[in-house]
Amino acid sequence: MNKRIYRVLEFTKIIEQLREQAATSLGKELTAQLTPDTELEEVELRQNETDEAVNIRRLNKEIPLGGISDIKPSIKRSVIGGMLHSGECLDVANTIYGGRMVKEFFEKLEVDVPILQGLAISITPLRDLEKQIKSCIDDHGHVMDSASEKLRSIRTSIRTLESKVRDKLDNYTRTKSNMLSDAIITIRNDRYVLPVKHEYRAAIGGIVHDQSASGQTLFMEPKAVVEMNNQLQEASLNEQQEVDRILMRLTGQIAENEAVLMDNLSILATIDFIHARAKLAEKMKAAKPKINDQGIIKMQQARHPLIPQDQVVANDIEIGTSFTTIVITGPNTGGKTVTLKMIGLCTLMAQSGLQVPALDGCELAVFKHVYADIGDEQSIEQNLSTFSSHMTNIVQIMEQVDHQSLVLFDELGAGTDPQEGAALAMSILDEVVNRGARVIATTHYPELKAYGYNRENVTNASVEFDVETLQPTYRLLIGVPGRSNAFEISKRLGLNTRIIEHARSLIGVDSKSVENMIASLERSQHEAEKDYEAAQRILEESEQLKHQLEQEWKNLDEKREKLYKKAEEKAERAIQKAKDEAEQIVRQLREMKAGAVLKEHEWIEAKKALDDALPSLGAEKREEPRTVESQGDLHAGDDVTLLAYNQKGTVIEKVSDDEYLIQAGIMKVKVKRKDLKLVRTKKTSYEKPMATVKGANYHIRTELDLRGERFEDALIRLEKYIDDALLAGYPRVSIIHGKGTGALRKGVQDFVKKHRSISNYREGTMEEGGSGVTVIELK
Repeated sequence: MNKRIYRVLEFTKIIEQLREQAATSLGKELTAQLTPDTELEEVELRQNETDEAVNIRRLNKEIPLGGISDIKPSIKRSVIGGMLHSGECLDVANTIYGGRMVKEFFEKLEVDVPILQGLAISITPLRDLEKQIKSCIDDHGHVMDSASEKLRSIRTSIRTLESKVRDKLDNYTRTKSNMLSDAIITIRNDRYVLPVKHEYRAAIGGIVHDQSASGQTLFMEPKAVVEMNNQLQEASLNEQQEVDRILMRLTGQIAENEAVLMDNLSILATIDFIHARAKLAEKMKAAKPKINDQGIIKMQQARHPLIPQDQVVANDIEIGTSFTTIVITGPNTGGKTVTLKMIGLCTLMAQSGLQVPALDGCELAVFKHVYADIGDEQSIEQNLSTFSSHMTNIVQIMEQVDHQSLVLFDELGAGTDPQEGAALAMSILDEVVNRGARVIATTHYPELKAYGYNRENVTNASVEFDVETLQPTYRLLIGVPGRSNAFEISKRLGLNTRIIEHARSLIGVDSKSVENMIASLERSQHEAEKDYEAAQRILEESEQLKHQLEQEWKNLDEKREKLYKKAEEKAERAIQKAKDEAEQIVRQLREMKAGAVLKEHEWIEAKKALDDALPSLGAEKREEPRTVESQGDLHAGDDVTLLAYNQKGTVIEKVSDDEYLIQAGIMKVKVKRKDLKLVRTKKTSYEKPMATVKGANYHIRTELDLRGERFEDALIRLEKYIDDALLAGYPRVSIIHGKGTGALRKGVQDFVKKHRSISNYREGTMEEGGSGVTVIELK
């Protein structure tokens, strides 16, 4: 892509803003090399990279890029055999640590960012090298005593010698302070000295290393400390040699890991570069554009990225679907050139992997070339006029433009005779349009207003001007050509009305008609925009309401499923508990009846009946569909299913036309016929209720034996027996339930307590059977 376009559209300023967002010098170096890509797949990859980093920042996460330095020069010097100083070695260790932190950050990150995570996985930690360097050099870049035993020993001896020298010199400052200019110890030529007055030079004795500017003070090394200073100098040389040996060892280890370190630096630079693009998108409040190679540009509320957000006016832009060329007309300073630059700049940004300052859902195309002829580039040295300067650029553009180009013309044909300029502008536009390029041009020529109506794939647009305030609004109106507004502006500024009316009479009828048509279009555009905004608000409110209802419905479904599940679990626990208790009772009864003659198949049948009575909790929650068969009459003794409870029961009697009295376990309930399903019909030779059957053969015993019965069956038999005993007129009957666990006895006694036809009850005497019998007094 032509590098001139970066300067014309001010893309270099975007690169500078991006550079400020980079956290490392490595990232800043990559931002300086940023250029737009011209391949669709590569542009989409860059956009996805940026979007992943934006998603991380939306979670208030920050990629830890601190401590990372550009250590490439140090690595290269280590490879050629040079010795790195301690600060350089520390930078290498800090960069290794920074890379490790970045790797761990992405390993722990919960959001899915496959591209960035793939980069981070490729970072090699190099823990051993980092540990070696950190064990020798402290955070201030000093080689530590612990770097080697020899260095520790040398520095210990240095500290001992320094202490001795200071003690000697301190003695001078105390005893001979009158001979000293100041009672201090100082250093000259790396040796400890005293500031001695000139006249006491002989009295102190020793070596003079320096003197003051006035010559009145001599910096002398007394003879008493010369030998110790010599030893100290020798120890310092040994220390430096050991430090150099340690640094050479670390330098060699760095050189051995050259390839890995360079790869890590490349990955870290890329991650910082991507992160910088995300930070710039956040700063600009930008959105990820959808990328296409069809030459389609669609942006809602697009803003120029270099104009402050509190000053810029957002505009809607669309080109490439219904039309491929836009001709913008309107007054100077109305925002035509800003609109041109904004479209070109957003295109370059998108192709560079940068998000664009527009609303979500924007779409931009990938162009092989972006051409622009914007601004007055006349050159006095080249003896080029404004028109010549523009035409030189246009000639170069026309030589290269094709169907994969975006062309931006500012004031096309300006700087020459209006009639010739307008004709030339139309001819140039025709040629570029015929080549299939996407074109946006600005002009003052009224002839080009008609051009937009007379050409296929071309539309007019204008920048709005407020006649009341005499100020441009900078709003772009696509589909509406611009008006000059010269008469209205002159009138607002105070020009005599007579002059204005005379001027109106001098323009042609066609011009008046065109101006009136444009005014009508502007009004229609305003009304349409208002209607669209109102419809958009209603749509957004409807979408929000729809979303809320869907969410509430989803929550209701989830709550209902949880309640169903909870109820099922509770019922299953209760049933299992009852089943376990029933099996325990069966076992106890079997043990108690071990001596009796009982058939095993009777116990098996009883167990099977118990299992059959369990409700199926895994069945569908909805009611079973009613069938025609289930709507027939029921009779006493029929086995039925209570659909509302999924529980089995037995018909006792018919209460009304559509209601029956049902025995379900120990409960009697009245149930509508539609809520009952016939399971099995009881075969009997009579159909009248037993309570009404009387005759010569009618006879019941005065005692009822319930031993061996299931609890529920025993209570059903007991209730029927009491009814029969009352019909027979018995004043007293005995119920034999046995002793056992006492559960059946308790159940019988609880039943008779509540029966309205029983006046009293007691346990049997020893002769009647004791606690295994309950005697009932009937009313």
